[in-house]
Amino acid sequence: MSLPLQGLLVIAMEQAVAAPYCSSRLADAGARVIKVERAEGDFARNYDHVVDGESAYFVWLNRGKESVCLNIKDPRDAQMLRLMLQHADVFIQNLAPGAAARAGFDSAQLRELHPRLITVDISGYGESGPYREMKAYDLLVQCETGLASITGAPEQPGRVGVSICDIACGMYAHAGVLQALLEREQTGTGKGLAVSLFDALADWMTVPLLHQDYTGQAPQRVGLNHPSIAPYGAYACSGGDQVVISIQNNREWQNFCEQVLQRPDFFEDPLYVNNVDRCANRPALDREINAVFTELERAELVDRLFQAKIAFGSVNSVADLAVHQQLRRTAVATPSGSVELVAPPVMLADGNPVLRAVPALGEHTDSVREEFASES
Repeated sequence: MSLPLQGLLVIAMEQAVAAPYCSSRLADAGARVIKVERAEGDFARNYDHVVDGESAYFVWLNRGKESVCLNIKDPRDAQMLRLMLQHADVFIQNLAPGAAARAGFDSAQLRELHPRLITVDISGYGESGPYREMKAYDLLVQCETGLASITGAPEQPGRVGVSICDIACGMYAHAGVLQALLEREQTGTGKGLAVSLFDALADWMTVPLLHQDYTGQAPQRVGLNHPSIAPYGAYACSGGDQVVISIQNNREWQNFCEQVLQRPDFFEDPLYVNNVDRCANRPALDREINAVFTELERAELVDRLFQAKIAFGSVNSVADLAVHQQLRRTAVATPSGSVELVAPPVMLADGNPVLRAVPALGEHTDSVREEFASES
């Protein structure tokens, strides 16, 4: 099938998660992505070896790419990269702060040489300010942005269990590239993009930040509860299983009181008349809910919630996700065999493309060298 980014060449001098996330999604859409690696490879190749010897992160974020090993400190390899960039539509890099510019691949200079080129510089803290030279990794940025302070149980901060800063940054970079490609169609000129892990997560922290700005207090850590909506959290039923419920408005609150709790008087109780009051009186509210839920078997509770049209879910494990009825998977080839990855979230009406293989380290070095050397 024809893909929207077919014919585009992306050169990605990348490592870890954020930049590879961006370029992998461009590859999914048909772009040719040449991943430039050191001789020892992207260090994400060795985060673990759980997927038949391959790294879980690497197989997730590097499908559909070509792997070329270059040492950009070697003049011959640096010249090869310059030849590749002559033909590139997009150049993505997330090396250590300043490393690409010191090696002669400053984004602004590259755009002067190649006016149609779109450059993407991914960093930890941005290109200005006192933190600009600092290395940044996901957990560090979760802590720096205050995310850890509002995550976890009341007794201590917690880490979000996936690389949320890297993923957010990669998603913003991907969106930025697509916007720049559309703009280039109109102007004929590329654009320089800069995205940082810190800025990406700071945007996601807007609601807690506004609470801090306007009330003097950020949302508190409440475990498996929503800090500003009630009831919205996990409650145990008979037998100990937890069910998560969510009440979003007073119509749902009335249904919940009448059909789930079977206590219609709660709807008129002044302690719980609206969401603000329910949050202010959360401990008392939770006691009332727990008194009912702990007497119900899970099947009966779920039936009441379903009949009342109350949103609910289960507190699943990753093992539960692996067999979840809604989970879509797709096969991707790796150097060690086929892997069943999570299918891309966006489903296409005319059919979803087959995802291309994850490359072995340096698998395409010789062919790419020959290709671009012959065009010099």
